Amino acid sequence: MRRKLGILCTLCVSGVTVVLPAYRATADPLIFPGVIELPAGFRPEGIEIGSLPVAYLGSLADGSIYRADLVTGRGDILSRGPGTPAVGLRLDARGRLFVAGGANGDARVIDTRTGETVAGYQFGTAPDTFVNDVAITPAGAWFTDSRAPVLYHLPIAPDGTLPGPERVVRLPLSGDIDYVPGAFNANGITRTPDGTGLIIVQSVTGRLFRVDCETGMTRAIDLGAETVRDGDGLLLRGSTLFVVQNRRNAIAMIALDPTGTTGVVERRITAPGLDVPTTVAMFAGRLYLPNARYDTVPEPSTRYSVIRVD
Repeated sequence: MRRKLGILCTLCVSGVTVVLPAYRATADPLIFPGVIELPAGFRPEGIEIGSLPVAYLGSLADGSIYRADLVTGRGDILSRGPGTPAVGLRLDARGRLFVAGGANGDARVIDTRTGETVAGYQFGTAPDTFVNDVAITPAGAWFTDSRAPVLYHLPIAPDGTLPGPERVVRLPLSGDIDYVPGAFNANGITRTPDGTGLIIVQSVTGRLFRVDCETGMTRAIDLGAETVRDGDGLLLRGSTLFVVQNRRNAIAMIALDPTGTTGVVERRITAPGLDVPTTVAMFAGRLYLPNARYDTVPEPSTRYSVIRVD
């Protein structure tokens, strides 16, 4: 069923934090729910939205994947987890969900039509590995490791065939990035606006880096005097990069040049209801952020949600 969406305007002021209202759930078909409640104890981290109004969320608690309807706010478990974390998520054009496995050092690929795991890959082992986030390019899937200075690449054939475990590429990172022992380093990942490279954020330093996909050479992205401390998930739309700053309950909006070598932090967005959001996805001009609530002790009864920001 087609639904007409209202158009909202937002004033952009360079260098100023813009606070946007959080909208309550409503029966009005023109407005999607402003809050999507997740199962108690779910502990969300990653979120992904494709071309349909459906969000996929991964659980840090057991790796389950939750599927939520953005129109109604209702959802259910698509795939029961293996008991290990699900962190960053990304869909490919074939409806397969690539899932980073965090401290378990692995990645899974899930068919979103059936919820079945169609492939699994082991990259490393704890405590030296934390597979954090994933990006999809025409060449395949790329995963960050927050503990080890390396990217993992799953080359995907033109017909969509997934690689065998023996074809996993381990690309060491060199150049400007300097990993801090015991801290969260490379976290979110996405493509450059022109598609010629990758962008990663280093959470502990708040710096962004452009990565050469062939050599692993990193180059710090010039943001002037700005940083994005506590940077987590990344979302690129055109030449605008959204960087979630988790413990700061904010999303930095950065205008990038096409190659991803320089950027300007135009503003930061925040909203009521954000409680340590980890990453962001977009649908119909709306941002959706899962509240990881890292400052709250996780219990089986702890409530979690996804917040919509227009």
